[in-house]
Amino acid sequence: MPEAPTPYAAPAGAQVGHVHLQVTDLDRALAFYQGLLGFELQQRYGAQAAFLGAGGYHHHIGLNTWNSLNGAPAHTQGAAGLYHAALLYPTRADLGRVVGRLVAAGYPLRGAADHGVSEAVYLNDPDGNGLELYWDRPRAEWPRDAAGAIAMYTHPLDLGALVAAGETPG
Repeated sequence: MPEAPTPYAAPAGAQVGHVHLQVTDLDRALAFYQGLLGFELQQRYGAQAAFLGAGGYHHHIGLNTWNSLNGAPAHTQGAAGLYHAALLYPTRADLGRVVGRLVAAGYPLRGAADHGVSEAVYLNDPDGNGLELYWDRPRAEWPRDAAGAIAMYTHPLDLGALVAAGETPG
């Protein structure tokens, strides 16, 4: 039997850099990610691919139709694959603003939860890809157990209060 590799811990600064999704209709995907969620188009390759970012970043979201043009939507039931991609917003007000846009547009939400460490809203994009839109509370406010370990939970989230937080200037 081979020897176990030396334990390794990813560095504290490591993070998910971007998500790249196969979509069935690039214009429809852009209408959602750019038009509704507000990500900025950084580069487009005709009708085949587009890269969107926030704050001038080269891309947080890649979209392509290379193998999926006019294909079937993503499947989340009964098959392995991505459960959801999570988009982190810097503040509660920022999350409230985008959720307010979704609600105003009548876009269907799948759920919302307060996890103690974060508040999250769940939905599918137009191709059925699962998304979590969330913000993290400051680490000092994260719930902890008696031993000091993170003690996440799932409680109902007051969407009205979240959207109201996004309506406050600042």
